[in-house]
Amino acid sequence: MLNLASSPLLDAEQLISTFGLLGIMATVFAESGLIVCFFLPGDSLLFTAGLLVANDQILHQPLWVVMLAIAAAAVLGDQFGYAFGRKIGPALFKRPNSRFFKQENAERAQGFMLQHGPKALVMARFIPVFRTFIPITAGVGRMNYRTFFLFNVLGAVLWSVSLTLVGYYLGQIDFVRDNIEGMVIGIVLISGIPIIIEGIKMRRRGRQTPTTTASAPTTPATETELPRP
Repeated sequence: MLNLASSPLLDAEQLISTFGLLGIMATVFAESGLIVCFFLPGDSLLFTAGLLVANDQILHQPLWVVMLAIAAAAVLGDQFGYAFGRKIGPALFKRPNSRFFKQENAERAQGFMLQHGPKALVMARFIPVFRTFIPITAGVGRMNYRTFFLFNVLGAVLWSVSLTLVGYYLGQIDFVRDNIEGMVIGIVLISGIPIIIEGIKMRRRGRQTPTTTASAPTTPATETELPRP
């Protein structure tokens, strides 16, 4: 069995070995829809799942079953996040910082949604933290539900299939199997690049338009403000 549990960053295999496919689904759901679970290892979890299927270890279900289950959990997680966002409304942008919530994350997600519109639901799937906050922000802004559902499903399928397949095919390469910890660390680091880039862009835009940025947290997007596809 692959030994990933020795590193705190690489607890994906331990989670899978303990809870199996249901554990993967629960983790994906939580990271997608629960505001306090943005830190969960979504990308590395999918990569590890594909790798374990390729090596017939722990996960013995067919690859298509694993990908379908992950996609379903991702869709349902975003649905929950959207409903949560509609219910709490502007209160999200007045919530004080805590151990599991940072106002900065909500502000960045709102700016990302305003910039990209419904496409942000697809793009955010591949960006940690945004993956949690974007569907909630869509609910806060009361995005048209049909539009939300379409882009939610599209993003969930692309994310679950692509990362699981990457793990599956790389898992059949001897070099990858012999250096699995390094590969998973690489996946974790690579998945963090988009949010770093987006953070830099938003900081630059903030310097150019300080008044607009300052008002964003207290003025969540409304349905009419969200761009249409």
